[in-house]
Amino acid sequence: MNSAVKFPLNSKSKFLTPAQIEEFGAKIEAIRLEVMNDLGEQDAQYIYKVRNFVRYTEIASRGMLMFGGWIPPVWLLATGMLGVSKIVENMELGHNVMHGQFDWLNDESLRGNDYDWDNVCTGDDWRYTHNYLHHTYTNIVGQDHDVGYGLLRVTEEQEWMPLNLLNVPLAMQLMFFFEWYVGVQNLHLEDALIYKTKSWKEIWVQSENYRKKVRRQVLKDYVVFPALSTINFIPALAGNFTANIIRNLWSSAVIFNGHFTEDAENFQPDHTATETRAEWYLRQIRGSSNFTGGKWIHFLSGNLSHQIEHHLFPDMPANRYQQVAPKIRAVCEEYGVNYNSDNFMAQFGTVWSRLARLSLPSPTDRANLRTQVKVKLASIFG
Repeated sequence: MNSAVKFPLNSKSKFLTPAQIEEFGAKIEAIRLEVMNDLGEQDAQYIYKVRNFVRYTEIASRGMLMFGGWIPPVWLLATGMLGVSKIVENMELGHNVMHGQFDWLNDESLRGNDYDWDNVCTGDDWRYTHNYLHHTYTNIVGQDHDVGYGLLRVTEEQEWMPLNLLNVPLAMQLMFFFEWYVGVQNLHLEDALIYKTKSWKEIWVQSENYRKKVRRQVLKDYVVFPALSTINFIPALAGNFTANIIRNLWSSAVIFNGHFTEDAENFQPDHTATETRAEWYLRQIRGSSNFTGGKWIHFLSGNLSHQIEHHLFPDMPANRYQQVAPKIRAVCEEYGVNYNSDNFMAQFGTVWSRLARLSLPSPTDRANLRTQVKVKLASIFG
């Protein structure tokens, strides 16, 4: 294929000629314009309702922890509610607002470039690593840091290392502490830990804004609100910690399901600067995956259950993804492009089978490893 990126050969999608790709892209663009020209009051009301949901659930849950946290049923209800509040704030409010999906409202509190969320990752770091790098170079190995987060091996295109034997346990602990990994993503800690191409002094200097955000988040969740709870200090502290873990586990599961499923493709860079909009659309679809579910699944995932549609239209209000998904699927079927969608647990299962499979070296990897060992031994013993 004469394309700006090298598409995998073992794909479920059909080969498309350059002319077919441009036709395909034009139909996708027409779907985008139809919705973007129709934005209005229903979309405004939706995001304001989401924000109110976040505010009121946080107030209610923190109030219950403050005044009744010592009562086990109250603690469980309050902690679960706070976890849900944090999930919705991160997924359906913060993530989508920071994409500029509601800039057209001219509401300063919902302006994408200014919004900062309830997360140790700074808004500016997220806008760079996610909005720019990830959405521009989606699934291109070496250019999109979300391909394994510098920690996991999620494609054969990544060189196998002994560390990859820990693919599955590393992925598990990444899920528990997801916000912290996202927070340091822009620092590329692996460059200091593994590749030795960056010094810790450089990382310390570059982490100034991150450290400020961490202090703010830690003070809020683990000092100020527990202290305000007086005799309920410990229950409030435990509730905040558990709510953050709930949020981390769910948000990471949603991200994994959108990017690391068995049929989500990764790409090798070629001439990315020459990539047309139609080629970019095609890459977004082939590199993403959806999962099905009910109304609450879509809401709690920030509508990233429609990851394909989000990657196609990151600046489209996410509440519209359910509307455009059948149209996108129909265009994909017309052109033989795989529309990767299944129920949540089925997709999640393929994520872990892929991580497990890629934790082991392929025959080619083993041959390369033997060659490297021989070269190393020869250099040592002459």
